[in-house]
Amino acid sequence: MLADGVVPLHPQEAVFAAMLTGWERQQCARLLAASTIKARVDLVRRFAAFTGTPPWEWLPGDVEDWATDLLSSPGPLARSTVRTYLNQIAMFCDYLTDARYGWAEQCVEYFGTHPSQICHEGNMPSHSSPYEGRPEVRALTRRELQDFFDYADEQVLRARASGRKGWLPAFRDAALFKVIYGWGLRRREAGNLDLADFSRNPKAPEFGRYGACYVRFGKAVKGSSPRRRTVLTVWDWSVEAVAEYVEEVRPLFGVGKRQLLWPSERGGRITGRHITRRFAEYRDALGLEEVLHPHCLRHSYITHLIEDGADPFFVQRQVGHAWGSTTAIYTHAGSDFMNNALREVLDAGLGGQ
Repeated sequence: MLADGVVPLHPQEAVFAAMLTGWERQQCARLLAASTIKARVDLVRRFAAFTGTPPWEWLPGDVEDWATDLLSSPGPLARSTVRTYLNQIAMFCDYLTDARYGWAEQCVEYFGTHPSQICHEGNMPSHSSPYEGRPEVRALTRRELQDFFDYADEQVLRARASGRKGWLPAFRDAALFKVIYGWGLRRREAGNLDLADFSRNPKAPEFGRYGACYVRFGKAVKGSSPRRRTVLTVWDWSVEAVAEYVEEVRPLFGVGKRQLLWPSERGGRITGRHITRRFAEYRDALGLEEVLHPHCLRHSYITHLIEDGADPFFVQRQVGHAWGSTTAIYTHAGSDFMNNALREVLDAGLGGQ
């Protein structure tokens, strides 16, 4: 990355810039997403600004000081976010200390010292669980879910009765929330759906053209491109909800031949921020906890399928989890389900003595 026999005018800045460029190229070779690479490089710059020193002068104490600052500053970051940040610093240090790239020799030549791996078992957080979401973020009960959908439908009726144009986006959002729950989607996955993402399932002809939902923007893993999956339809009511919206309401947005499923009032695609705001509006009106957000509908989908006896592996594949343990963490079995299961165990005499 540095020209042989040429002494940079500002060696510290030149060497650090060359390190970052080399790390970018290494990650490009791994086919990581450009946005992921940029975020990681920006984070390394942020860490360097915090320490006030170049990488070849970093010490383990710098990691500990930074973690403390991230966890204690106003608006502290979530533990999972801090872990991600520290892991990215560790990855950069792995690159610098890899003998195949020769950074140790370059730094000794210019500065008389070399970079080291400053992240170690003693100052890195352990990762014992694949999910670190806030435990208070839960699935909705079936009653809460029905109340939520009923309230969303009521907003359509009220707006329409008053003669306001707001009934169109209200109808769209009500249908959107039903689709998120009905197919167990993430917010981004649902928001990026197109008409063509619904298709027939020959094994379930009763669902017509909505027998399967093709997800094109699934959660990426380790900077890869978005993962794709096909989610099979399981509930006929969800088909009725999306079919009514697609056939009777969506054309009124004037989108013409464009495929986007959820157009905004201005003709573009609705944003994830809008979905979150609308969910919060309905949640607060119903008096539900403030920590609940649209992802809770996905939790609810997983929980209710498991409660209804669906095979856990089927549910895992539906929601795109790599590990069954992740699906299990998302499952919040209700008290009624647990008590009924307990009754079955007791009646069958499986409890032993």
